[in-house]
Order: sequence, then C-alpha cells, then structure tokens
Amino acid sequence: MKRDIVVCIAFLAATAFVAKAESKIKFESLPAPVQQAVKQEQSTGATLMGLAKEVEDGKTLYEAEFKVANRSRDIMFDIAGKAVSVEEEVAIESIPAAAREAIRKFVAKGELIRTEAVTENGKTFYEAQVKKGVRKVETKVNADGSAFKK
Repeated sequence: MKRDIVVCIAFLAATAFVAKAESKIKFESLPAPVQQAVKQEQSTGATLMGLAKEVEDGKTLYEAEFKVANRSRDIMFDIAGKAVSVEEEVAIESIPAAAREAIRKFVAKGELIRTEAVTENGKTFYEAQVKKGVRKVETKVNADGSAFKK
C-alpha cells in the first residue's frame, strides 16, 4: 500500500513537470524575433493553428503549428526567431525509397496514419505514426532506411 502511494505521487509529480514543460501561449506573448518569423511563415500562405512555449534541456523554445495546403507543418523557434526544428506532413510516396521501404516494413499489418519529414540541425529524417490494433506507435528512419538515433 505504501509503495503504491509513493508510485502514485511520483507519477503525479512527473505529470505536473511535463505539463509545465509546454504551455499554450498567445501571439502577443512571443518574443519579437519569433513574432517576425511566424509572420514570415504566414506570408507564404501558411495558416497559424496554435502556439506553445516549451522548455527543453533548460532552453526555451516556441512551437508554431501551421496548416499548409491541408498538411501540418510545425516549426520550433529559438528565442532569436531561428527555426531549430521543422516537422512537415508529407506523402509517403515523396520520401526516399529506402526510408519508404523501412516504414512499410514497420507498418506491416498496421495502418499508416501519418508520415512526416523532420529537419533538425540541418539533418532530415522521417517519422511515421502507425496504428497497430488499438495502439498508436511511431518509428523514425533516416533517408537510407536505417533507424534514426539522436
């Protein structure tokens, strides 16, 4: 019983920490350089869907969620307005053949929900969300089909 209480408290503390790590914010709350970067993205025809402030490894980042031509595009900006990560929904047919084959093998008898091209630090990898039974799982692969490792 005592162990269950300790586990429950630890879970609640971890959940509270995660909840504080990301919070929805308004455009006016963004630093000026991030506001400019968001406006620039909107000027290309992107529709702003939401904004969030995140703290990752002690660094404050700002996530802007956009819709572009009916596909999602999420951009993570640093405080200076520089894009540090871009996640863009793509058709599986548009990704490199080796990555596409690795994702199709992972899907097997599941259902492919979404494929994204993710660019971080100048490197692109591919993410696929898959429904297998009642679970949703994800895989990340490099362009050559190998497993992505940070």
